[in-house]
Amino acid sequence: MPNPAAVFRPADTPPDPPLSIGPYRLPNRVFSAPMAGVTDLPWRRLARRLGAGHCVSEMVASRAELRASRKTSLRMSHDGEPGPIAAQLVGVDPDEMAAAAHANVDAGAQIIDINMGCPAKKVCNRWAGSALMQDEALAVRIVDAVVRAMQPRGVPVTLKMRTGWCNEQRNAPSLAHAAQEAGVALVVVHGRSREQGYGGQAEYDTIAEIKRRLRIPVVANGDIDSAAKAREVLRATGADAVMIGRAALGRPWLPGHIARALSDGVEPPLPGVAEQGRWLLEHLRAHHDHYGAAGIGSARKHVGWAVARLPGGATFRAQFNTLAEPQAQLDAVAGFFDTLPADDPAPTPWAHAA
Repeated sequence: MPNPAAVFRPADTPPDPPLSIGPYRLPNRVFSAPMAGVTDLPWRRLARRLGAGHCVSEMVASRAELRASRKTSLRMSHDGEPGPIAAQLVGVDPDEMAAAAHANVDAGAQIIDINMGCPAKKVCNRWAGSALMQDEALAVRIVDAVVRAMQPRGVPVTLKMRTGWCNEQRNAPSLAHAAQEAGVALVVVHGRSREQGYGGQAEYDTIAEIKRRLRIPVVANGDIDSAAKAREVLRATGADAVMIGRAALGRPWLPGHIARALSDGVEPPLPGVAEQGRWLLEHLRAHHDHYGAAGIGSARKHVGWAVARLPGGATFRAQFNTLAEPQAQLDAVAGFFDTLPADDPAPTPWAHAA
């Protein structure tokens, strides 16, 4: 018998119609947020296999001289990634952004996403990311340039933004409307200003206002960490979909879990520890394959997030961080999960780790 608190709609309620981005019909309405250093190719492939309705790449710098770097080339890689493939671009020059969009489509991208939401100082100090919300005229010129560049190729363009640069200047509704008129196919809004960073609580009134103003799909992002929260945010905003960010750190299965709950109307059981262990080992092998020796260091954060709330997780994380060989990392993860009760569910609530 399902827990009444986990029932989201009566059994006879018809399912939501499919959501599309341009010509691409998505399998569900729960997206994985682009997160630098997190949602790389191995992460996206696993998240999609486990049910995420849409995944967007880590942000790719628009500057042409950076494309030859190993970091950027890995971020532009889409080997074996299920479509539709979405690449997120960050930059401040309209012509550079248009050229970068072409380069990323040549590398396999099918959707281009424009970053106007990143709050990181190193991005905003260059007037990119959420800093663009301070200059609406430039922001719209960038959107227009990218949309015009992609139209002949039939590539839809989406936009991710915050509510504004600061709490007193929540200009997301006007900028989202201007982006729609310039031709973007979908807008994602994180319910915080850049000033907030990731602090405090996300607010959804601004997202609701944007949804009322726009004809195109609007996606709500911010503090969504469970199926119940996703349903609450969808009701509060009228949004067409939700995007899961920090709650999915170490849990690439979470967007798919939430999607199944929203689709079925009842939240399914959380994955057991043994299942989590299998997925983590799959992710770790793919991570090593993708990055080579460099993946030994970057794997530590993914494993750390995955075990953070498991019994003995903190101790294991400290031990794991001393390992310097791929096979040693794999053996350690397998051994750790062998010590845990296989049927225990994932702990809740999910951590908003940083």
